[in-house]
Amino acid sequence: MNRACLTALASLTALGRLWAADFQPTPLPLGSPAPSFSLPGVDGRTHALKDFAKAKVLVVVFTCNHCPTAQYYEERLKHLVKDYRDKDVAVIAIMPNDPKSVRLDELGWTDLGDSFEEMKVRARDQQFNFPYLYDGETEAVSRAYGPVATPHVFVFDAARKLRYVGAIDDSERVQQVTKHYVRDALEALLAGQEPPVTKTKVVGCSVQWAGTAESVKAYLEKLAAEPVTLTRADADALTALRKNESGKLRLVSFWATWCAPCVAEFHELVTINRMYRHRDFELVTVSVNRPDEEKNVLGFLKQRQASCRNLIFAPADRQKLINAFDPDWEGPVPYTVLLAPEGKILYRETGSFNPLALKRAILKALNERKPW
Repeated sequence: MNRACLTALASLTALGRLWAADFQPTPLPLGSPAPSFSLPGVDGRTHALKDFAKAKVLVVVFTCNHCPTAQYYEERLKHLVKDYRDKDVAVIAIMPNDPKSVRLDELGWTDLGDSFEEMKVRARDQQFNFPYLYDGETEAVSRAYGPVATPHVFVFDAARKLRYVGAIDDSERVQQVTKHYVRDALEALLAGQEPPVTKTKVVGCSVQWAGTAESVKAYLEKLAAEPVTLTRADADALTALRKNESGKLRLVSFWATWCAPCVAEFHELVTINRMYRHRDFELVTVSVNRPDEEKNVLGFLKQRQASCRNLIFAPADRQKLINAFDPDWEGPVPYTVLLAPEGKILYRETGSFNPLALKRAILKALNERKPW
C-alpha cells in the first residue's frame, strides 16, 4: 500500500473515531418500526427480534451493570416480567455500553463492569428472568434505537410500532414512585388503547458510546503519574489506623514483597481504590517487610502505581505492631480488613481475598451510610 493510501486510511480512521466520540443519540421516533437485532445473551443463546414475534407487546430496555440508576430498577423489571408474562408481553434488556469506554471512577457505585462476562455474573446473581443481551461490541443496535441513558425503555405494539419511549416510572426510589409509565402503557396497549403517556425524559447514566478509549487511556496515564510514597509506622500509628477516625470506610491490606499471594492480588487493591476513592473510602497498605527493605518496598509500590496511603512496619518487633492493630490476628499475610469509620470490622480475610466479595462488602457499607 502506497503512502497516499495509508494517509487516506489514517484519515478515515481518525474521522471514524471522531464520529464515534461525538455521537449524540436520538431516540427512535414514536410510530417507528422496531429495528431488527440479533445479539448474544447471557444465557448462551443468540436472541433476534423475530424470536418475539408472537408477543402482543414487546418491551426493550437498555440497561447495564455499572449504573446505580439501572441497578435501582432491576427488581422492578423482574416484577414486570412476572406480572405480564401470562399476558403475552415480552421483556428484553440490552446492554449498550462499550466496556472499554468506561473509566474506573465511573464504577464507584458497582461491583461489576459492563463486559459480557460480568453481565453473566450480574444476571446469575440477581436472578434475571429476562434475556440480557450484549451490544457493547459494535453498539449498532443501540445506535438504531437511540437510548440516551440507562435505563431507557422502548415499548412496541403487536405490529412492532413504537408506542411509548422513556422512563420506567417517575422515580428511581421506589418509595417515591407516583406514575408507572411502562405499566400504564402496557395496560392501554393490551386493551387496544393509546397509552396515556407516550414519551418521557429519562434520568440515569449516559450511554458510553465507543470512541472514548483515548480519553480513558489519558485518564489511566494521569493516575499512573500520581506520586507514590511510603511512611514508617510504629505501634501508635497502627493503633490509630485501627481506630479509624478518618470519617471514611477504610480498607487495610497487610502484605509483603516476599508473599506471592500478596503480590498476585495487589493490582486488585489498586483497582478497588481507583473505583471507590471518590466516595467516602480510602485504601491503606501496610508492608510487614523489615525496615531495611524499605527501598525495595517503595520500588514495588511505584511499579504498581499505588498512590494510596502506604505504610511499612518501623520497629523490628512485629508482634507489638500486630497486637496494636488487631490482637486477634496471628500475623500471616495477606491480611485484609475493612473498617467502618468508628473502627468496627466489616470484613476480614486472612489469605487471598475474593475481589468480587470484597467489592460487594465495600458497596454495601458505602450505600448503607450514603444511599443513592
